[in-house]
Amino acid sequence: MIYEKKQILVTVKAYPNPSRTYGETVCCAGIDLSSYQWIRLYPIPYRDLDDEQKFRKYSVIEIDCAKAKDDKRPESFKVNPDTIKVSDWLDTKDDWKRRKAIIRHLPVKSMCQVYREARENDLSLGFVKPVNISFEFMKRSITDQKTREECYAQLSFFNKKKKVIEVIPYHFYYNFQCLHESGCPGHQLSIIDWEIGQAFRDWRYRYDDEKKLLEMIQKKWVDVANTDKKDVYFYVGNMKRFRMTFMVLGVFNPPRIK
Repeated sequence: MIYEKKQILVTVKAYPNPSRTYGETVCCAGIDLSSYQWIRLYPIPYRDLDDEQKFRKYSVIEIDCAKAKDDKRPESFKVNPDTIKVSDWLDTKDDWKRRKAIIRHLPVKSMCQVYREARENDLSLGFVKPVNISFEFMKRSITDQKTREECYAQLSFFNKKKKVIEVIPYHFYYNFQCLHESGCPGHQLSIIDWEIGQAFRDWRYRYDDEKKLLEMIQKKWVDVANTDKKDVYFYVGNMKRFRMTFMVLGVFNPPRIK
């Protein structure tokens, strides 16, 4: 496998998951700054990285990458996490000027268009403009947590033991329609961004009961996608095994300029 060094703006960082092959990993994606094309980075053992390697969303990183052989999605690259160097972080000053300068190179699609291109060209990452957005949550099966713990138990046999990051006991969703798609049936996509999972874990200690916690998460993520105040776009991506199952990987939401 031949690696090449790439400079990437990280726009997506998903909630951690255990893998029997790679250990606990985080799926990340971003923009290759040499071509302004989407790139998916895997595996990223985020909690095992050195402190100076732990990047935030909208960090610019340098990393050695090679086209993934076990993932046929065109945007997928295998990486050497030991080579990560964080060189910059793009702030939100001047109405997100630095972020917009790069994000504007991404083609804006409808979700309906993303599904069409997934079928025709195996597209697996997209940048979509949603309208009529709403948020909801649904209780999750506890069997997911048991499977997760079994996987961590196996990993700890080979690697240094780490505290299990539990599966969040709820699925969170954005419901929305596509702009400029008259026949759009509407879409419901689960949200797998790191931030919503971390909010659930952290806010449990702030609020007295789970009902209040869920109420505050809903309030926060409705505001995240408030199109009256913000110019909202979704980063979306699919699953390796289920190519037509897409998820919201993150939200690009600079303030709406009046």
